[in-house]
Amino acid sequence: MLWGKILLNSVYVPSDPEAARTWFTIAANAQYGPGHNMLGRCFHFGWGCRQDFQQAARCYARAAELGDEWGRYNLGILTMRGLGVTQDLATALACFRQAAHAGHAKSMNLYARFLEEGWTIPRDRQAALSWYRRSAEGGDYRGQHNYATFLLEAGKPDQALHLWEQAARTATPDILQAMARTLAGMDRPEAATLRETVETRLKAIL
Repeated sequence: MLWGKILLNSVYVPSDPEAARTWFTIAANAQYGPGHNMLGRCFHFGWGCRQDFQQAARCYARAAELGDEWGRYNLGILTMRGLGVTQDLATALACFRQAAHAGHAKSMNLYARFLEEGWTIPRDRQAALSWYRRSAEGGDYRGQHNYATFLLEAGKPDQALHLWEQAARTATPDILQAMARTLAGMDRPEAATLRETVETRLKAIL
């Protein structure tokens, strides 16, 4: 399993997605939840095989059945977007809620989003705030960004800037761009400095 991950993205050995998928298949055949999840990601993104969302969903579902919260989260993503399965926000919510309660930080952020927006669940801003905080504490950059946004609205810019500084290290372009827009509207030297860092990272990855 670990060797499969190394074959996907290590800087020390040549990338070999097909061989990686073979190792994930071995792990999945041994009924190892993370193996099913990684095999699902291969089908999800076309790593070493043809992209197949339906097969990815089946792999993620089996991973979830075996208690793998990454698999449950990924199944929720496909279900939320209607990729490989019928779009079903209630089922996606159930995936994110269960994984969130099991301690999965990315699922906490999406569970919070459902609560904030009232998607198939009564809108509850305070509960959303609590779950964004837990996601941020768990290290998820989206959770950090969303919780920082709440903190800024609550008049706590120093705490918000601290979280954005953490999020900037691993955030994807969409979150970095959102951060840059917010930082541009803050009349604080620390915000200007962080905005420069964010824009530098954006240039490096776009």
